Amino acid sequence: MSVYQLKSRFQNILRPLVRSLAARGVTANQVTSVAAVISVALGLFLSVAPLPHWFLLVPVWFLLRMGLNAIDGMLAREHGQKSILGAYLNEIGDVVSDAALYLPFAFIDPNDLMPVMAVIFLSALTEFAGVLGQTVGASRRYDGPLGKSDRAVLFGALGIFVAVGGTFAAWTSWLWAGAALLLVWTTINRISAGIRESQTAAR
Repeated sequence: MSVYQLKSRFQNILRPLVRSLAARGVTANQVTSVAAVISVALGLFLSVAPLPHWFLLVPVWFLLRMGLNAIDGMLAREHGQKSILGAYLNEIGDVVSDAALYLPFAFIDPNDLMPVMAVIFLSALTEFAGVLGQTVGASRRYDGPLGKSDRAVLFGALGIFVAVGGTFAAWTSWLWAGAALLLVWTTINRISAGIRESQTAAR
């Protein structure tokens, strides 16, 4: 089970807005680029933010970013805006954006630096495994249990926790360890599903 499975319902809600944006000449690549730039800027800001309440921006932006990600995909698929450049921007932008938005949590407690960096690395690895499905004759894999949308929920909740004055302590080591294990599981699931899909297609 993954939050990603709710994507189709989310898209149905956004479809009228997407039609309006397409009519106004907004492109999928523009939406993708704006989402990435804002994500990186927010990540850098939160890394040096003087007050913890700024972390409330994390869940707000993750929700908006999920909307923008859905919009750029719908513009590309439903309004004839697919492009090779767009494919690169989408995948690279997502990985860079996630890394930038997760990074501020590494500076809340000095003991969390390496665990959060490990989560950032494993998050990128899951997306790499998902993209590799396309190179072996399978589709782009989005299998869970800790895909991009699920990580948005996790870090959004942590952002709220920090914003309301919560403090990281010994328990966060278990949190990062659990996230790392789920990310490894996600990577394995995506590789296994890609192999199965490729073998089925080859028959």
